[in-house]
Amino acid sequence: MDAQQSPVEMKDAPRNAADAETDVSEAEREREPMTGTGGADADEGADGLMEPPAAAEKNGTVKLKVLEEDEEQTKFTGLNKEELLRVAGSPGWVRTRWALLLVFWIGWLGMLVGAVLIILRAPVCRELPPTDWWNEGPLLQIKNLQAFSETRDLKGLEQKVSTLSGLKLKGLVIGPIHAAPADDPMNLEFEEISPEFGNLEQFKRLLQTAHRKGVFVVLDLTPNYRGSSGPWFSSASVTNVSALVFWLSEGVDGIQLPGVEDLARMVPSLWTDIRAIIQNGTDKYPNKRVLIGVTEASSAETVSDVLSSTGVDLLLSGVLSASDQTERAHSVQVLYSNHSQTKLAWSLEAPRDLSRDLFKVNQLLLMTLPGTPVFIGGDGIGLKEEVRQTKLRQTLLKEIKGSQKEVQVLRSFFQSISELRGKERSLLFGDFSLLFNSSSSLAYLRFWDQSTRFLAAFNWAAEEVELQLSGAGLPHHAAVVRSTNTSALPEESSVNLRKLRLGPGQAALVRCLTSGEHFLPPSA
Repeated sequence: MDAQQSPVEMKDAPRNAADAETDVSEAEREREPMTGTGGADADEGADGLMEPPAAAEKNGTVKLKVLEEDEEQTKFTGLNKEELLRVAGSPGWVRTRWALLLVFWIGWLGMLVGAVLIILRAPVCRELPPTDWWNEGPLLQIKNLQAFSETRDLKGLEQKVSTLSGLKLKGLVIGPIHAAPADDPMNLEFEEISPEFGNLEQFKRLLQTAHRKGVFVVLDLTPNYRGSSGPWFSSASVTNVSALVFWLSEGVDGIQLPGVEDLARMVPSLWTDIRAIIQNGTDKYPNKRVLIGVTEASSAETVSDVLSSTGVDLLLSGVLSASDQTERAHSVQVLYSNHSQTKLAWSLEAPRDLSRDLFKVNQLLLMTLPGTPVFIGGDGIGLKEEVRQTKLRQTLLKEIKGSQKEVQVLRSFFQSISELRGKERSLLFGDFSLLFNSSSSLAYLRFWDQSTRFLAAFNWAAEEVELQLSGAGLPHHAAVVRSTNTSALPEESSVNLRKLRLGPGQAALVRCLTSGEHFLPPSA
């Protein structure tokens, strides 16, 4: 190359040098990390120079700025007040608002009318009848206190209160237990307890224990219960009104008196005082006390007259003592037709040698009749036998074990129907309708409003019977709820009411099926 360059070459030299410098700068920028501010796309400052990269930017990030359109052109500000008022007052919107308001009120009125129609067309529930505590469960009458417990006194009875409460008994009718020499009205002491039964302190503890368990206590004050000249010593005036006040102040829940029709007829003023003392409540004892009368009459018509004339709360009689079931059915019909069932009481004193199955039949009868069931002694509910078993324990162990099993079966059956009666309105205070009766068989229906209906059927004959039961609203099939012989008629099985078969000495309580239930008939 010559030492001196031509003018053309000297003119192009700066351009080549500048191009080379540009190439080097671009190569270096390509090797540098990308930043958010470098490069030809970087924002220029006010003087046209490129601003240096921000020191806080991190490597690998690119900061882009997108030019937005004018915010005034894209932002929606809505209508102002004047515009809204102008639009709202337009004819179209006015018609729309009126149409929507009309639809709302039409819909609201339609729902109101529909609700009223549902209420009017719905079946009206019957008002529950007024009841007292003695209508809510069975009563147990303990006439012979010494035969009821091992200790043969009030202390032994107190020890049995828990068992009695477990059987769902509502009350105990105790005694008589007052001091009363036989046929000796001059030495009669209503306010003293005869020593063989215990003492007043034991009686108070019995009351406290019973009340804690929800069991009421009624005291029998028969004056001459040991003698043979009649319960009133041939004179009703021996009744001491102060004795009633004494025992009621001790906390007893009622009094039982015999021969009430004679007392009311012979000394009406005294009878009026007795009723007022017992039946009128006080602030100290808010629970109503019961006045139970006892009559020797067995005719339903006579018993009905006594119940009306005396005004007792319950009346025990012998109307169920007849062995003919046609007569029994007539007695129940007469009393049920003439009196509120809250006034009716049913008792049946069976012989001690009655079979276990017949004891259960009697239990079911008393528990399902309209009124208060009153059981006499412990034989019928599996309690009194325990005393005899204790006496024989050393010599008749095998027999005792079998007897204990029978007692437990009898007690369990009693408890089951007592619990059922307390829960079901149809059995507690429901209507009564006789379906069938003969000299040895009986069937009736218990029902209340829309509650479950129950049908009770009994056969006291020595042979099997077939009952053909029918009636308005009575279904063809029913479900067995309780049976005195579960081997022949298992519980929860289905029976044909048109051909209901009951074995000898057998009874059953069945639940009538509703329209939503379907049981297959039992196989042949």
